[in-house]
Amino acid sequence: MNEDLPAAGSATELHAPPGLPGRTRWSRRGFLSASAAVGCASVSLGQAPGAAASPASAVHGGGTGDTGNSLFSALDAKIQEGMRAYAIPGAAVGVLLNGQEYVKGYGVTNVDHPVPVDGDTVFRVGSTTKTFTGTAMMRLVERGDVELDAPVRRYLPGFSVADPSASAQVTVRQLLNHSAGWLGDDYEDFGPGDDALARFVASMARLPQLTPPGEVFAYNNAALCVAGRIIEVVTDTTYEAAVRDLVIDPLGLDHSRFSSDEIVGFNVAASHSVVDGKAVLEPSFWPQPRSLAPTGGLISSVRDQLSWARFHLGDGTAPDGSRLLSRASLEQMRSRPGPGGTLVVELDGMGVTWMLRPTAQGRRIVQHGGTWPGQISGFLMVPSRGFALTLLTNSEGGTRLRDELFTDDWALSRYAGVTNLPATEEALSGQELAPYEGRYLAQRINDKGAVEDAVIELARHDGRLRGTQTVKGPADVPGASSEEEDSVQDQTSEVQVAFYRPGFALDLDPDGRPVGTRSDFVRGPDGKVAWWRNHGRLHRHQTQ
Repeated sequence: MNEDLPAAGSATELHAPPGLPGRTRWSRRGFLSASAAVGCASVSLGQAPGAAASPASAVHGGGTGDTGNSLFSALDAKIQEGMRAYAIPGAAVGVLLNGQEYVKGYGVTNVDHPVPVDGDTVFRVGSTTKTFTGTAMMRLVERGDVELDAPVRRYLPGFSVADPSASAQVTVRQLLNHSAGWLGDDYEDFGPGDDALARFVASMARLPQLTPPGEVFAYNNAALCVAGRIIEVVTDTTYEAAVRDLVIDPLGLDHSRFSSDEIVGFNVAASHSVVDGKAVLEPSFWPQPRSLAPTGGLISSVRDQLSWARFHLGDGTAPDGSRLLSRASLEQMRSRPGPGGTLVVELDGMGVTWMLRPTAQGRRIVQHGGTWPGQISGFLMVPSRGFALTLLTNSEGGTRLRDELFTDDWALSRYAGVTNLPATEEALSGQELAPYEGRYLAQRINDKGAVEDAVIELARHDGRLRGTQTVKGPADVPGASSEEEDSVQDQTSEVQVAFYRPGFALDLDPDGRPVGTRSDFVRGPDGKVAWWRNHGRLHRHQTQ
């Protein structure tokens, strides 16, 4: 690893290779288990003493605008500070503000083979892919090929999860607003073939139902894979080909692709872990199962992501003037929220794949973002203020910078004049905390098809809840090497939450300080606490 990196940046615009063997402490599968984990405490990735600083940003290669524009100088400083503090080798940002656009890259794509990041550098955007799935679906709705409130079985007659009633009743809309109700964290890999998605959906017959369809919000990756399969069946082609035909190509998103084979020759941001405060190249983080393409498979550039924002804030026409969607369909995607709750921030609910987030000023934030090992991104819009912000990073440390820009008020207040709903900690009595105490359990399925448990024990402490989360790796995964088995041993971390209104809590770090994210507790029909919803996932409450 090259310890002394040159200062490098990217083009700034203002206008209307193979690496070293992995040295991470976890395998990619083990890291995916943890990155998908639903614990609340963020881990500080501050730079260790003596660690090499992330490269500073500098203009590089054909910028066409005023790189010293004061409107965005604070944002530049914020990003560069975060890159140094959180060991982020490379980042790219895009801003749309009242018709003015700002695109800039920072740092390098790869600490071992440093190439400057620019506006066309491609990253994995993770779950922002879901909004492409939703938009493609809306094109099929406008064509009359799909109805949002029709049962899934109209398009997939054999569709089944473990609960027969849910299998028959769940609708297309419930897939897209994350209220389908079954276990959603299914990451099983069904290979690179064109049948990967069909095989994945067929395997979902084992997924348990947590809540009835349409009643409770719980983030559901598997449901978006079902939506992707509907797109395949209706268009009689692969999911990737359909989304390119329906959305990507008409919008001229020339640096947005699903396959690594399609980005040969592009400037690619390599994935990095963080070890002892330093960014470490980790090539094993990059691959993703094709079966997960509809929920997180897109590779894209910040320039294309900003074009995506411009389309969704526009009237539904493509750059060439052709109409892709009506304005009414775009507005429908960011209205009619399903059940509300929390997903890092408070939500009114999900529209058609968009997180719909309230503000203290009554203006709605429309948001997504993505997390894949070593590739962390954020995306938000405030339609009423003509504002959009997107950020792509190539390090695990990107989580912290994303939270500072997309979860907190810093960017929202500065550029859109809105803030989060107020949240002031309230110390509760032991009697008030008692209903929330106990053991909470969540599950997920890893890429080998094995079930993993996340167990959280919460108890009252000084007016808050405090406890531990243990992510239990599978004891025996068929075909796993001894190195992989070593990497999936139990991982334990501390959990703390502090209530700020009934049922809603601030997530705290091990020292008891708010980390900027929120979670909430869901009561069942009997009025008792049934679930803890953390990072959008439901943990079942198990009392003594």
